[in-house]
Amino acid sequence: MRILLVEDDVRLAETLAEALSDQLYVVDIATDGESGWHQARVVEYDLIVLDVMLPELDGFSLCQRLRSHRYDLPILMLTACDTLNDEINGLDVGADDYLVKPVDLQKLFARIRALLRRGSVSTTPVLTWGDLSLNPSTCEVSYRDTPIHLTPKEYAILELLLRNGRRVLSRSVMIDHAWSSESSPEEPTVKVHIRGLRQKLKAAGASEELIETVHSRGYRLNQPEREPNPAGC
Repeated sequence: MRILLVEDDVRLAETLAEALSDQLYVVDIATDGESGWHQARVVEYDLIVLDVMLPELDGFSLCQRLRSHRYDLPILMLTACDTLNDEINGLDVGADDYLVKPVDLQKLFARIRALLRRGSVSTTPVLTWGDLSLNPSTCEVSYRDTPIHLTPKEYAILELLLRNGRRVLSRSVMIDHAWSSESSPEEPTVKVHIRGLRQKLKAAGASEELIETVHSRGYRLNQPEREPNPAGC
């Protein structure tokens, strides 16, 4: 899941981004409203966390602009102003939820989970591939009921692979989806994370070939293994 955080307080933005990354979200930061608008137009996000008081374009105006251009992703607004009018204004321009600063992280995480569930009612809640399953709501991964503990990048790569199945994904595509725009690595870094992901899948009982390398193109999932039929069937 990819989140756009629009916040002009750089220290707060970095703190929130780090906390959200620890929750296995990929986070991009924009420090003014116009930059946030540009980011939302060029990158597909699952949710926007939007401060109200922003330079260039305030949060209310940015939210209204996004809605007028038919962006229907969830928007959670943050404000230092604990007044009913601000909350009403935020909801009236199209925000889905509203939190007052200072932000309680556990409350923020819960609100984000709720908004993402609400925005994904038409999609399968649990991603599966044979005996491998990934639950985006809880960030839990397992193979045949054996839990698999992944790093944030391993989790993001596996989620991307599961959402695309047999489609080949290049390393550059994986970087675009699993890393924030501020921390994009060189392509060989993807290979390191794929290796770690394969090792953890193998330790849980999955085939070493579950993630297939397609020479000079990228990676994809192999067809799920089939259970052998009982004798005589």
